[in-house]
Amino acid sequence: MSDTLTTQPALARTDAARPQPTVGDRTVDPRTIRRMGLTLTAGTLLWSASQFVYGPTAEGVGARVGDLTGLCFQVGVFALLTAMLRTGATGVTRKARAMIRVEYVLLGLASLWSLLHGVLPSSIGDGPVMMLDAFWPLSMLGMFVIGIKVAVAGRWQGVLRFWPLVAETWAVVTVPSFLLLGDGPARWIGATHLLIGYAALGLLLARRPELTGAGR
Repeated sequence: MSDTLTTQPALARTDAARPQPTVGDRTVDPRTIRRMGLTLTAGTLLWSASQFVYGPTAEGVGARVGDLTGLCFQVGVFALLTAMLRTGATGVTRKARAMIRVEYVLLGLASLWSLLHGVLPSSIGDGPVMMLDAFWPLSMLGMFVIGIKVAVAGRWQGVLRFWPLVAETWAVVTVPSFLLLGDGPARWIGATHLLIGYAALGLLLARRPELTGAGR
């Protein structure tokens, strides 16, 4: 009697670890987006409050408070950029991701200025450190460009497709108002715009993370 051999395909393993989402993958945990949104809102509220109280040209303690609460806001913007990068908000091409990484650098240098100018004595903080001050407006203009790209790319849906652009018009609204109207009106315009723009954007991310593609 001859033996017969029977071959069967190997069964798929069910205990193998699933691959983790990579940068730019839209399969992101919604809870991560919520945390990033709340971080943005918290930092924005702190800076907006300091602007209402002290204004953008404060000196002494007011200036220190403005710098350090501004740093809190910048931490929130870092969270926003990370949410955008992980969900591919500007697109999934190398160039689309690179623009966010360039903004990381601009914002990092601006944040360094906020930290150093907020904690160093004025004799030092007003010296070489002031060269870093130029990265504040540059980083905000960079965010404006990113806001346009998010709207054009259309990877974020619904209100989140266009609200980043609303938030990121902060520089193009506030800087001209300061030059044309002076510190008094500009204080209220800038601080209110932060609430309408970035603070609201953070809440939208926290409440509607699925609009970013998270969880898909």
